[in-house]
Amino acid sequence: MSAKKNPSKETKTVDRQPSIFSKENYILTAASLAVVVIGFFLMTGSEGDIYDARRVTIAPIVVISGFILGIYAIFYKKK
Repeated sequence: MSAKKNPSKETKTVDRQPSIFSKENYILTAASLAVVVIGFFLMTGSEGDIYDARRVTIAPIVVISGFILGIYAIFYKKK
């Protein structure tokens, strides 16, 4: 009987490439997600006027700023 090597048990070397995103990118992305969630939380509520300044003006500004922060987080590159 000849000894055949099992290809699944062979050790393979994998060249690790550096990640596209750094730790700062992930932190900024998490912060942008938190800002968007806060903005949507500001839009909710059962009491008060539905056309309240908080729901109509402040919350959309917070949500859009969270999206802008998310775009910045994607393109951020440490110098």
